Amino acid sequence: MKRMRLITVLTATLVVGFYALINFLEVRGVEKDKHLKVGFVYDGDESAPYTNNFIKVQKKVETYEFDGTVEVVAKSNIPEEKGEKAMQELIDEGCGMIITTSYGYQFAAKELAKEHPEVQFCEATGDNANDEKLHNYHTFMGRIYEGRYITGIVAGMKLKELIDKKIITPEQAKVGYVGAFPYPEVISGYTAFILGVRSIVPNATMDVRYTNTWTGYSVELKCAKQLIDDDCVIIAQHSDTIGPAVACEDAAEAGRVVYCVGYNQSMSDIAPTTTLVSSRIDWSEYIISAIEAVLDGDAIEDRVKGEVNGNDIGGGFDYGWVQIVDINTLVVADGTEKVVKEKIEEFKKNNIVVFRGDYLGVDPNDPSDTYDLNKIYNENKNASAPSFHYILKDVVFIKEDE
Repeated sequence: MKRMRLITVLTATLVVGFYALINFLEVRGVEKDKHLKVGFVYDGDESAPYTNNFIKVQKKVETYEFDGTVEVVAKSNIPEEKGEKAMQELIDEGCGMIITTSYGYQFAAKELAKEHPEVQFCEATGDNANDEKLHNYHTFMGRIYEGRYITGIVAGMKLKELIDKKIITPEQAKVGYVGAFPYPEVISGYTAFILGVRSIVPNATMDVRYTNTWTGYSVELKCAKQLIDDDCVIIAQHSDTIGPAVACEDAAEAGRVVYCVGYNQSMSDIAPTTTLVSSRIDWSEYIISAIEAVLDGDAIEDRVKGEVNGNDIGGGFDYGWVQIVDINTLVVADGTEKVVKEKIEEFKKNNIVVFRGDYLGVDPNDPSDTYDLNKIYNENKNASAPSFHYILKDVVFIKEDE
């Protein structure tokens, strides 16, 4: 009888221990029957720095220690108007989570989220998550205007050096900007950039040319060349290819005084004598945590570190979402690295307000809609996607295609 009781106690102990082990493994995220297929939809491919930023995260997901529970499927070079078809294909392939990476995908993504409540949709750069909240539709973006402002300071310091050395006159302090579309995302970015420039060189102005495409190398190259021909001394960009950097390097080799500020990646290998600096969003800060949340059955907004607003999340230097990339010490003005480090720390402490000053902003689609920046504009107050859409009068000049 004692032996039977002992066997019973040992059996019960083993059963309890077994389930305790299973529970431990589940908590650690290694439950054997867990599996998540994650789909990525890209409007470009690895040749486009913007898309390559996401592909770097995709590769990180593929090698990240999810204990074999995550499978990745990616669709590249998908025009925005064909995004719905690509997303539906991913759903049909069994994706339980879909990450879309271009603003124009968001409308189809949200409609599909309504039709497929079992699939989690995460839209980068989108702004419609809170229009009609769904448990499975989310938007996210880094506060890239912070990076734009600091790269503008770097550009301003270079302009000042050129003026001090009498290479250019103060009246020649003009920068150019290659922008994809006249969207708030682009306008906010180049406004932050020129405000950074003018914090160092107050009389600097900026010409802007739109490409009307996100991934058009040849048109970006053309727009940059036009800006250089219009005597812009520094070229920055909110476009997805290396075209502007190539244009600057070619112009410098031909004897022009011109420098470039990149986006999404270092441009030093492409334009070693003209690159000043770049800025980028580190999308991994969101994507890795979001996947972990879906695997564990948690709400994404409860797991991702950032500023949460409903189903939307954003972050800047404070949460590691925004980065300054490759300060080219061979080209930038003396003291640049120190200033950049100081400004990043100020952003982390919330000590910098970018959108303010003695400026009048005008809505390009409605001249009666103006904003006086003597009253601070709080960018990203209500959403991670930028909302500033005003052109600074007598400072920013929109150039038409020639």
